[in-house]
Amino acid sequence: MDDVDRQILAELQKDGRLTLTELAERVRLSVSPCHRRLRALERSGAITGYHAALNAPALGLGFEALVFVTMRYEDRQTVAAFEAAVTEIPHVLQVQRLFGDPDYLLRVVTRDLEAYRRLYDERLASLPGVQRLSSTLVMANLVEARPLPL
Repeated sequence: MDDVDRQILAELQKDGRLTLTELAERVRLSVSPCHRRLRALERSGAITGYHAALNAPALGLGFEALVFVTMRYEDRQTVAAFEAAVTEIPHVLQVQRLFGDPDYLLRVVTRDLEAYRRLYDERLASLPGVQRLSSTLVMANLVEARPLPL
């Protein structure tokens, strides 16, 4: 990856809806070489997709919690069952497996506290292998979806 590839990635992080012509102009390439580089970045996995950024509170999802999960058992089968089950819960936006204690960090959004309580009681607490859940409520998101430093 060279400086031109990094420029392409930086421009796409700012605006993923750029046309190929606009992108080529911004990185000072003709369209054909820009297109080849873009496809190579996609094939290499450097670009994993193109997405719209949505405003959760505007969509009625104004309650956010971080949930720390400590597992009772950490054998392969239990971990695989937990990971398969937690990824099926639509309100869980992020799941990170951690070293040490706790074992996982979940980012969860719901409509309100009551909806979160139901999700917690009915889905999160019954995930395979869970020993303990600990929640922290998010007061404000100060930095979210920041572009990767290139």
